[in-house]
Amino acid sequence: MTNSKVPAARAKMTVREGVVEKCSGAKSIRVVLQTLVREPRYGKYQRRKTRLLVHDQAEQAQVGDTVEIAECRPLSRRKSWRLTRVLKKGTGVQVLATGNEVSP
Repeated sequence: MTNSKVPAARAKMTVREGVVEKCSGAKSIRVVLQTLVREPRYGKYQRRKTRLLVHDQAEQAQVGDTVEIAECRPLSRRKSWRLTRVLKKGTGVQVLATGNEVSP
């Protein structure tokens, strides 16, 4: 008699798309996710952004690239996402909140 347990089904991996905002150290990038949220009272749409630290093992992403990231186990205090692939190469120019462009 064999005791063959069927492993429990894993939860579906969360995958998101965002733009690389900063290359913040070795094998780390900061990705911005932009969402539109409807304001409940007046119905106006507001832009919200979430900044996530992402693990980039091969160091292939540059500032301005559109990337796909997936949730993973915590790798550090703030880093629990990893880069799966680069969807589109960007211009490599970082735009500040003031509208000024800064080259990397």
